[in-house]
Amino acid sequence: MESDEVREQLALVRRAEAAPYIDYPPTPWWYSPAIGAWVAGMIGAFTWWRSDAVLFVGTLAALIVLELAFLTWMRRRHGALPMPGRGTPPHEIAAAWRGYAIALPVVVVVVGFVWWLAGVPVAAGVAFVLVTAGLAVYERRYAAAAAKVRSRLA
Repeated sequence: MESDEVREQLALVRRAEAAPYIDYPPTPWWYSPAIGAWVAGMIGAFTWWRSDAVLFVGTLAALIVLELAFLTWMRRRHGALPMPGRGTPPHEIAAAWRGYAIALPVVVVVVGFVWWLAGVPVAAGVAFVLVTAGLAVYERRYAAAAAKVRSRLA
């Protein structure tokens, strides 16, 4: 009888540890394109880097303010906001984070290469497409990983 109580308590502890990673609302449909547009805007701002410093700095400042407002909104919406590389997520979630960590530098290198070959506007467009698509894939993989964790801990 006592071993059943211990098992139930251990299961409760495991569910509580996993809760910040699996118990939050899904991101809205516009999340991936909004982040893609933000990244494209950050890259696109470099169009004015040498010709118009005021426009360059103003664009960067506006994009940073948008980022801070977005992060504040996300933190309020999600409560606990697990960030890749922080905490000890369930192994299913950690695998999704590893995929993200592997893809991110690949995207940066591809966008940098396009920037070098074709210029800032084309690089901004490529960044929009890659970031939007990459985040959409990551969101689906994360949701599937969270569902696996929920079913394992049920």
